[in-house]
Amino acid sequence: MGIFKDQMGREIEINSTPQRIISLVPSQTELLCDLGLTDEVIGITKFCVHPDEWFQTKTRIGGTKQLNIELIKSLKPDLIIANKEENLKEQVEELAKYFPVWISDINDLDDALKMIRSIGEITNKKSKAEEISNKIQTHFNELKNAPSAKALLQEKYPHPPVCYLIWREPYMTVGGDTFINDMLERCGFENIFKDKQRYPEIAIEDLPKMNCQLLLLSSEPFPFKQEHVHELQELFPETMILLADGQMFSWYGSRLIKAPAYFEQLQIQVLSLAHAAGHR
Repeated sequence: MGIFKDQMGREIEINSTPQRIISLVPSQTELLCDLGLTDEVIGITKFCVHPDEWFQTKTRIGGTKQLNIELIKSLKPDLIIANKEENLKEQVEELAKYFPVWISDINDLDDALKMIRSIGEITNKKSKAEEISNKIQTHFNELKNAPSAKALLQEKYPHPPVCYLIWREPYMTVGGDTFINDMLERCGFENIFKDKQRYPEIAIEDLPKMNCQLLLLSSEPFPFKQEHVHELQELFPETMILLADGQMFSWYGSRLIKAPAYFEQLQIQVLSLAHAAGHR
């Protein structure tokens, strides 16, 4: 093996193909499964719900931000895969004293594709990782170029100004430096908070004066439901409001293969709502 550089620019020495892997990130756990590393992965978080078989059988080492450090130590991993945003710096640094820790830093699709290829290289699954990343890139190219709902959406209702909510009490959204923002743009939507950073709190009553025409309520981390759509629709009767699959917008592993098809269906929903509301 050798020296590998993670997405934080850190160098990690891995002397042999990892046989005892712990994942601290749900979307990267799913990637490890799709790379064919069922036997090698020995620990996951309580939020690593895909695949279900792993969720039911693998050792759970706490939450992404509440890791059980002593349990992780007892498992004696030879590779830990973490993420800059989803895991706490202090906990990751503590683990890095004892084990090789590879940290991802994902802000857009290109970062995600580089992460997939890097993890494939580290785990000796380079060919499979290349296959997954190529498939993702192909599907996103098709979403961008095909004469689909997005083209019609842009013709009839160009770049609908959107707010994507991730939390309630207080309401929080996404800034322009996030992976979710990159996904929104690939859908053809314009994030009204793209001038903000990370995940700012917002005053929900400000949305109309910011010309928010589309409000997306994510299924995670706060689990928005239809009742919240009704609640906000009463406040903003002129705004299109839809539930959004948070995994499609924020999971940056192999689930990205499925994301473009979901985004196209979302475009159709928005187009239908816009037409019904008389937007031209």
